[in-house]
Amino acid sequence: MIYTREHCERIEHQALAPYGFHSADSRGRDYPEAEHPYRLAFQRDRDRILHTTAFRRLEYKTQVFVNYEGDYYRTRLTHTLEVAQIGRTLALALGGNETLVEAICLAHDLGHPPFGHAGEMVLNRLMADHGGFDHNKQSLRIVEKLEERYPEFQGLNLTWEVREGIVKHETEYDVSEATRFDPDKRGTLEAQLANPADEIAYTAHDLDDGLRSRLIRLEQLEGLAWWARLKENLGWNGEHFDSMWRYRLIRRLIGLLVTDQINETARRLEASGVQSPEDIRALSENVVAWSPETAAMTRELKAFLYENLYRHPRVMRMQIKAERLITDIFEAYYGEPGQLPHEVQRKLEACSLERVICDYIAGMTDRYALQEHAKLFDPQVAV
Repeated sequence: MIYTREHCERIEHQALAPYGFHSADSRGRDYPEAEHPYRLAFQRDRDRILHTTAFRRLEYKTQVFVNYEGDYYRTRLTHTLEVAQIGRTLALALGGNETLVEAICLAHDLGHPPFGHAGEMVLNRLMADHGGFDHNKQSLRIVEKLEERYPEFQGLNLTWEVREGIVKHETEYDVSEATRFDPDKRGTLEAQLANPADEIAYTAHDLDDGLRSRLIRLEQLEGLAWWARLKENLGWNGEHFDSMWRYRLIRRLIGLLVTDQINETARRLEASGVQSPEDIRALSENVVAWSPETAAMTRELKAFLYENLYRHPRVMRMQIKAERLITDIFEAYYGEPGQLPHEVQRKLEACSLERVICDYIAGMTDRYALQEHAKLFDPQVAV
């Protein structure tokens, strides 16, 4: 027996909560396409994202540590996979569309430039008079325009809902701007779930990488509410800390954060009385949330990571190097566009020089950016 798309849509209809978004109810794609015989609309979107060049490049883009600093630290790709896993767990527990959440999560960082947030900040500065740079908007630009895989249209021709989820991806550090995607309305439950999935993933694995690298020392965590809660939850007295205890602590941190998110969101869903995706869109605030206690503890942990990991001298030195490197590359291309590859120069027919350069640099991996800088500025490096 083959489970056709229509059969899968019927199963989905029975499985989802009333407020979960059904694949069959999608607003569709910008360019009409025949439906797939056995894949749901959001499955198709997920698969298209997975096969992009932009997705593969995430393997060599910085999360906190540059790729060559160690084989075991997270990259932008492993971060993305962890976000998708957490997003699917949240969606399944709350009756949301698991595949829609997964597609949004897999695409949420496609637009990140090399060298993490340092790369984003410097590109935004360089593009200040030309529309700026924001990785959420760049992710949308990639799936709508920059990925060239189909002769019939630019981009991936994803469904409206996945693209809305990309644009409305929002955390305490990333605020969305969704002009073309009902900006006066909330995102679907699935779009909202991608946000805590991202926050849970980076909070937990950045702490893990900080401890692994020894940039964060165990004694620095004393006094943090989350640290006290984790030790109490595991019955650990703080002695004999090794990699196995680190794994246990990080697993438990993720578990507690996910469980709190599920419980608080379920409580809010019930209290709001929502019965459809449109009911969720019409609410005055997001229905997906932490409990007040967990929100406060998580904010404290993020502030700790900012001061002790993201602002650590070793990390800051690399960020400053990255800013100089990207500025050098941008200014070199701008001063002489003939240094751009021919296929990139051809894009100048439809786009400004500044945006073409920005798109090209944003698509670079850390490794490629380092190599390109050497080719542009070191006479002894072969072009």
